Amino acid sequence: MRHASEVWPRPWFAIVLIAIASITTWPGAAFACEKPVYLTLDTGHMAVAPLMADILKRHSVRVTFFAAQERTQEGDGSLGEHWAPWWRSRAGEGHEFASHTWDHVYWRADLPGTPPRFKVQPSAGQQQGQTFTVGAPEYCQQLQRASDRLQAVTGKKPLPLFRAPGGKTSAQLLATAKSCGYAHVGWAAAGFLGDELASDKFSNASLLAKALRDIRSGDILMAHLGIWSRQDPWAPAVLEPLLVGLKARGFCFATLREHPAYRAWVAAGG
Repeated sequence: MRHASEVWPRPWFAIVLIAIASITTWPGAAFACEKPVYLTLDTGHMAVAPLMADILKRHSVRVTFFAAQERTQEGDGSLGEHWAPWWRSRAGEGHEFASHTWDHVYWRADLPGTPPRFKVQPSAGQQQGQTFTVGAPEYCQQLQRASDRLQAVTGKKPLPLFRAPGGKTSAQLLATAKSCGYAHVGWAAAGFLGDELASDKFSNASLLAKALRDIRSGDILMAHLGIWSRQDPWAPAVLEPLLVGLKARGFCFATLREHPAYRAWVAAGG
């Protein structure tokens, strides 16, 4: 049996090998990611963010960050000047960014009547912990302010996507967000990585085992850049074995720019 190099002239053989390599590694290629998962990271106290970024870079994993101006263990908030260089570095590594509302605003209820009004409760900012009412323009300002800040600090236009804190929404809230150019992104049931859960009941080992067992191709995964309440931090302890374990199972990682449910919306600019 002859080898391929004996069938094809050597120069052409080399060209074909280079072409195949470019098809299978170029991020936009059709065969780049046959079993994709979409890791997304929401802001948090940021103390573990540098370690998490090192792990992502080491394993060549690109993610989508959803950012709000949250209180941090160090600095002037997760989108403040202290963390601006960190965000710029992530942009240089090819990560994507999207809004998480400026003040990490939780939706609590729709209110009757028109135009749309919502009962909300931010967990950051000057009205932290207060419950009050906003209309569609105010909610859209929350979405846009976070997106504008991300573009200012990264130099990269964020995706026209958002994640409501806690994933809490209503049909009316989603329609309002769509009207100002933002599509909502939740996560798969198996993609809830559990970093918000109490560590005395949900150990890092059990959360890792569950994720590796249950995650399926196409799932959107969600974790945070630091959770205040968890005593045994999920990150970075679980992050690296999760990436390694999923890759060993044939999964690959893509950003939401490439997700089939959002690709056309992102390409159209929202």
